[in-house]
Amino acid sequence: MAFAGISIVPRHVLGQGYIPPSDRLNIAVVGGGGKGYTDALHSWNKGASNIIAICDVDWNMAKNAFKKFPKAKKYKDFRKLFDEVKTIDAVTISTPDHTHAVIAMAAIKSGKHVYVQKPLTHNIYEARMLTEAANTHKVVTQMGNQGASGEGVKQMVKWFDDDKIGTVHTVHVWTNRPVWPQGIATPTDKPKMMDGLDWDSWVGPAKMVDYHPLYHPFKWRGWWNFGTGALGDMGCHLIDPPYRVLGLGYPTEVESSVGAVYTRDWEPEYLPDSCPPSSRTQLKFKATNKNSADVTMTWTDGGLRPFHPDLIPADHSLGDTNSTNGVLMIGEKGIMTCGTYGRNPKVYLKTGELLTSKSENQNSLPENGHQIAWVEACKEGFGKEKHKNLTSSFDFAGPLTESILMGNLAIRSYMLREPRRNRGHNYPGRKKLLWDGNNMLITNFEAANQFVKRAYREGWSL
Repeated sequence: MAFAGISIVPRHVLGQGYIPPSDRLNIAVVGGGGKGYTDALHSWNKGASNIIAICDVDWNMAKNAFKKFPKAKKYKDFRKLFDEVKTIDAVTISTPDHTHAVIAMAAIKSGKHVYVQKPLTHNIYEARMLTEAANTHKVVTQMGNQGASGEGVKQMVKWFDDDKIGTVHTVHVWTNRPVWPQGIATPTDKPKMMDGLDWDSWVGPAKMVDYHPLYHPFKWRGWWNFGTGALGDMGCHLIDPPYRVLGLGYPTEVESSVGAVYTRDWEPEYLPDSCPPSSRTQLKFKATNKNSADVTMTWTDGGLRPFHPDLIPADHSLGDTNSTNGVLMIGEKGIMTCGTYGRNPKVYLKTGELLTSKSENQNSLPENGHQIAWVEACKEGFGKEKHKNLTSSFDFAGPLTESILMGNLAIRSYMLREPRRNRGHNYPGRKKLLWDGNNMLITNFEAANQFVKRAYREGWSL
């Protein structure tokens, strides 16, 4: 069932795009379980906004949201919600990655402001289309990478702008994810469907597969049909600081390699549906107005991390206090580092000096403030000059997401294989891929372009 017939005119459009700051925003929540519940709470902000409807394909997952907001109308299909509820001003979208774009686009085309969990979309094309649509339809947007609003990231921007580390040429980013199953075979058994789950709506625009607990709940992150793996999950948190600090744009090239498990036949297991257990990706970016050198960024996941640079003492953790996640920006004068969400920012200077933040709130996670800024901007109405407190509107979050998902394009290209005439297989995608960002095109390996966008299941469109 397509949603092309939605024709809602929300009250902020009728009111010339302006809601008085004293008025409370009417918010619909799509995805009410887990992260969706906290997104609802933070947008609600103790009654500063109204939660008027909650949509979730699994009402068991959303039970806390239903209990907290008993007056909110309940739905399983977001299309029915948008068709029936005429007073929606804004929508929070906290569903699995594969449904972000179709829900957000339906809301945007109906004139609703949107808050979308990270990663913004499942693929590069969707990110580009949402960014363009948000500006065309003049809606206020924010992606849910809350660390972007943190004091740590702000401090890092200031240090760089004050020329503390000089021009940056090398960036390392790493994570201990996945902490869910990846690099596993596609399930073939057919367990009993969960009670109360609308599986058809859960699958949405993705390729239809049978229900399995290896997909829902949460484990969908490790399957290309639904999730975006470790890079999609944590990249929006960890790549955000260097992307923001250095003012990066689209990458120009990308190259990946992945961890593999070998069979008794001396061949790596072919697991095209599952994200790999570990990966290493290199992205290259051109110099910018903020940073005068080209930048090489290396991402590693699966628990792998870079080694200590000489400037960082041997007994200092890298990134987080346990080194599980982090960022290193290596410049001419020193190294800037932080952990998840921009926490624990530090600068190690070649002079031997160590800079740390003096703010008492440096390690706080301003998750509520990230969404409050969006709510307040929604009340003001669309206008870039009014969005000074939005740190991840789609103008920024769209290109950031595209850059991150470029890594997944390279990972999936690396995993492509074709049979040889003799023993074994050939892996044609194991090469450096050259990217034309403006045209969303890999120029030296056509097969990779199949991962720029996806074919939607019949009845679904963007």
